[in-house]
Amino acid sequence: MFDPELNERQARFERLQLAALLGLMLLGTAFVYSATMVSESVSSAAWYNQSWFRQIIWYVLGIGAAAALCCVNYHTLARWAMVAYWVSVLMLAAVLVFGTVRFGARRWFDLGFFSLQPSEFAKLAFILATANFLSRPTEELRVGQNFFKALGMLLLPFVLILKEPDLGSALVLLPTGLALLFVAGTPRRHLVRLLGGVGVLGALFLVDVLFAPPNWQIKLEDYQRRRLMVYFGKEYTPLPGATRAERERLRKQQFDDSHNVRQALISVGSGGLTGKGWRQGTQNALGYLPRPVAHNDFIFSVIAEEEGFVGSVIVLALYGVVLFTGMKIAGQARDRLGKLLAVGVVTLLFSHVFINIGMNIRIMPVTGVPLPLLSYGGSSVLGSLIAMGLLQNVYIYRKAY
Repeated sequence: MFDPELNERQARFERLQLAALLGLMLLGTAFVYSATMVSESVSSAAWYNQSWFRQIIWYVLGIGAAAALCCVNYHTLARWAMVAYWVSVLMLAAVLVFGTVRFGARRWFDLGFFSLQPSEFAKLAFILATANFLSRPTEELRVGQNFFKALGMLLLPFVLILKEPDLGSALVLLPTGLALLFVAGTPRRHLVRLLGGVGVLGALFLVDVLFAPPNWQIKLEDYQRRRLMVYFGKEYTPLPGATRAERERLRKQQFDDSHNVRQALISVGSGGLTGKGWRQGTQNALGYLPRPVAHNDFIFSVIAEEEGFVGSVIVLALYGVVLFTGMKIAGQARDRLGKLLAVGVVTLLFSHVFINIGMNIRIMPVTGVPLPLLSYGGSSVLGSLIAMGLLQNVYIYRKAY
């Protein structure tokens, strides 16, 4: 009664996921426009020089890259996994020497028309290479040497990204790598020891940042230390013998450092149930929510203020659809490699969403992690859509056509 080949072709793409991605891109365009057009200098610029239009260009390029990726079986891509991994490592090393410094960090290559952030693509190369490495038979993963090789593949980009410094991008590698190790079937004793070691190091790090005297503290960028102290509500401590003026300066600096997260939280809360309306958000329009970061790091606050609780739930629902369909793709993958690729992409996406929205509602420290497909940024958008293309690739080739 029905043509089986026609049904097979109709099921080649995960359509529900594609619909959710389209919804996120439409929201991204609308709210990058809303967040940036409140500035008179921006709104008076030519339309092709405005952020919302450039965001559309990144969407188009990203969709093209994802579509091209879907034309190649992920097994063929996996053959080039280590090449992509080492190229990304070389780019991470090169950006530390030749990169452009912005806001105290050296993370970008300034190409004139585009600022390339290698860490966004290094995450994908890491997933592809690690998934390929861990797709070997489970018996081989019980060999300690292979476990430490996989751990080394995680630590190398982690350290290089941390050196930029980009704490947020480095941190998202940890849950992604752990998820890959777990799903691959790494012996539990290795994972327990790894988690225990990470937990102990994390606790010692926080104790050092929050309580150790200045001469004993781990070397961190000053703004990173201040962000952590703001998040944990730790007051800035003046040096012994500090003058009254120095104490006042520190108090003012702490107030200023907490400004972004405070205003982001006010933006989220002031939206109420249905929000103030598109382009009617006062926090952003009046400059309380800093305009340089409103359209990228704090885009969720803009959406929450203008569309309220309802708009926030819609955003979360769209991400939920992408994540759950990604988990379904992992379950339907025809082999271990496909399953690991899907798990890596889903974990990476979840980590980005959790950290970014978490810092907007103050359950996570500010780390500069973008909200996939909503935050403005060429590298972030391209990386997110390529990751989604990889996920669709696993779905397309879930059966041997």
